[in-house]
Amino acid sequence: MSGRAKLTVFAALATLLTSWSLSPLVESQAWLLQAALLLTVQSAVGAGARRVPLARSLTVAAQLLVSLLLLALFFAGKVESTGSGPLAYFVTDFGSLFAQGVHDVGEFAIPAPLTDGIQLLLVTGVLVIGLLVDLLAVTARTAAAAGLPLLALYSVAAGLSGGGDASWFSFLLAGCGYLMLLLSEGRDRLAQWGRVFGAAPGGRAPADSGLSGNVRATAPVRFGRRIGALALGMALVVPAALPALDDGLLGGPKEGEGSGGSGGTISAVNPLVSLQSNLNAQDNRVVLRYRTDSPQQGDQYLRILALDDFNGSKWEASGRALTDVPQQMPVPPGLGEQVRLGATEVTTNITASDGYTQRYLPMPYPATSVDIPGKWRFEPVGRTLVGDQLARDRFQTVQGAEYKVRSLLLKPTAQQLQQAPAPDPAVREEYTRVPDNLPQVVGDTARQVTQGAKDDYSRAVKLQDFFAVSGGFRYDTQTTSGTGPQAVARFLADKEGFCIHFAFSMAAMSRTLGIPARVAVGFTPGEKQPDGIVNVSMRDAHAWPELYFQGVGWTRFEPTPRSGLNVPDYSRPPAPTAQPSAPAPLPSQGAVQPAPAPSASAECPPALKRLGECGPTAPQQNAAAGAGPSVTAVLGWAALVLAVVVLPLLPLLWRNRLRARRLASGEVLASWRELGDAAWDVGVAPDEALSPRRAASRVVELGRLEPDAAAAVHRVAGAVERALYAPPGAEVSYAGLADDVRQARAGLLASAGRLPRLRALLLPRSAARIAWAVSARRAALTSAVSARLTALRLRLPLRNRG
Repeated sequence: MSGRAKLTVFAALATLLTSWSLSPLVESQAWLLQAALLLTVQSAVGAGARRVPLARSLTVAAQLLVSLLLLALFFAGKVESTGSGPLAYFVTDFGSLFAQGVHDVGEFAIPAPLTDGIQLLLVTGVLVIGLLVDLLAVTARTAAAAGLPLLALYSVAAGLSGGGDASWFSFLLAGCGYLMLLLSEGRDRLAQWGRVFGAAPGGRAPADSGLSGNVRATAPVRFGRRIGALALGMALVVPAALPALDDGLLGGPKEGEGSGGSGGTISAVNPLVSLQSNLNAQDNRVVLRYRTDSPQQGDQYLRILALDDFNGSKWEASGRALTDVPQQMPVPPGLGEQVRLGATEVTTNITASDGYTQRYLPMPYPATSVDIPGKWRFEPVGRTLVGDQLARDRFQTVQGAEYKVRSLLLKPTAQQLQQAPAPDPAVREEYTRVPDNLPQVVGDTARQVTQGAKDDYSRAVKLQDFFAVSGGFRYDTQTTSGTGPQAVARFLADKEGFCIHFAFSMAAMSRTLGIPARVAVGFTPGEKQPDGIVNVSMRDAHAWPELYFQGVGWTRFEPTPRSGLNVPDYSRPPAPTAQPSAPAPLPSQGAVQPAPAPSASAECPPALKRLGECGPTAPQQNAAAGAGPSVTAVLGWAALVLAVVVLPLLPLLWRNRLRARRLASGEVLASWRELGDAAWDVGVAPDEALSPRRAASRVVELGRLEPDAAAAVHRVAGAVERALYAPPGAEVSYAGLADDVRQARAGLLASAGRLPRLRALLLPRSAARIAWAVSARRAALTSAVSARLTALRLRLPLRNRG
């Protein structure tokens, strides 16, 4: 194997080893095999293009074209087609899959599931880095500079994964790959220098090293390997030996990383971006499963945390002190004895999926006790459990946890909420704060909507009814998630959004009315299965406002007009009941076909329809069944397949056609040119300065022809001499001229190796005559046009002569 071929292999190997650092980002490593296969093909195309040889730009273009075709082949049909024909696929559908991958990256937490979009991004990224490394290390012969794209790939992967226990192994693989690439280039350069001075005598250079003489060329390479291994070892050992500067005397404990006892705080968290991503997720995977003995499973919301600080730009959780998880949790704030005695204690057994890595524990509110393994901390005000620090940059999460929660199913009545006394002054002061830059329209709208209400409960119900029923709002998860005060005013004007906008706006408007309010984030009850297990999926993510009433505590309201949400009984507006004025007439006896039943949406009052209390509507039947692919699509795909199959065979088809035309003419000089091109295709370049006899001997010698084929070459050369030097009228050709050319070509192909013979057939060197012919015709055309313009200029009358 030549030095450049080895360099190509080590460049691909370095890229593949560095790409291993991307493996912690996804749950499955199946994409690595696909990336390795495509990277191998891309490197092989580059090696073949350099051996032709092609220009550097054409080499990169060939690698890029083959990589794109392979990506299209592997990822065809992964996304629903939005057009017809190959152009629509390459431009629209391929781009849609790429955009879906970008969306999935922002949606899933690490490690993310290996969706088709994410797999496309990973494989494409490895191929791009591999192309850059191959260009720098092999094509441009600067292996040191090839470390830059490798470093970029490793840095991005390490930054996204956040290190971890296996980060040293990824660094070791990446470092070894780059070291082998440098050593391979060093050996190749050393082989080109020739004799190595200072080597130990008595050894002989390897046959494939390019060295000659009794020298040993491996000493400098062995010395380089030792230096590289030492540097790599120091890079691994020294950081582990140095003390961490962010702990102890200089760093101190980080926010949100309590270290035992009652110390530590819960850091401010804003989970809104992931909430919107979960609602729009195409992969609606189950994140939680639970079984409960609650008689009202529809009220079993799984609450994660409460956002209680509206600071003028966003809602977030306040930084509060953490304590150890108590065996029996304290009474919820504001809960009175009368409501607590009417509550029912329920038990819920929850199992989290392995892909759910949230630090905050989802559980019903208000929980009275939690039984869960691991290291957890308790925030008493928000009644939230948060995972404690396990190691540096590693925290306890819900991933794969199985836990049991006992909670209270509160059943306050509308009368209890309406007669609730004034809240505690400290609670009112903290939870009714609004930023100074809150637009005036928010408070004005709140007062206008609640006009005539005499108590906080009536105002809260009117606000909920305004958003869910009478205000003309529309539920849309694609709306941009704004959380600042201007976003509330914009939402009130546009009247479209999803749960975040409804919860934030109702909480902000409640505060302007003096009602303590905050926003809770978590999951809706989920979907009950036949076996009694309830599945909670990503699209069950939800946000809702909690309003404080003395004697009841924090109370959930549901302003979001989304189907499937359970509006609490204590906040449900009275549903209109329509009484029929007369009994419906009986159907006639002659009616054979029953009349179609009215849809649920037609029977449901608008108020209940907006609150999602009408049940599912009948699915619309799609009358237009798929009629199969269109004629345009079939023709387009047929043209694409034909182009992919025929394009690589064009040189072969051109040579066969040219050979048949030359030999069919019976002309000696045409047959001689065909013989020269056949020799050129197997590596015997033509030499126009030689006589026919010397040229024939050169073809026989360099082509290593057998006696029969050599005699055929000499017979053709003799015919050429007669055609050039015989007197006019002499017979120069003979009957077996075409057969001799074919015999000589067969001998040339038989004596060549397998790869040269394959290249002579598929990529003949004599195809360069096409470029020469095009260049000659272009030059002739340019000369003709120039001559015509000159003649035209001479014919024009000359004016303004002095």
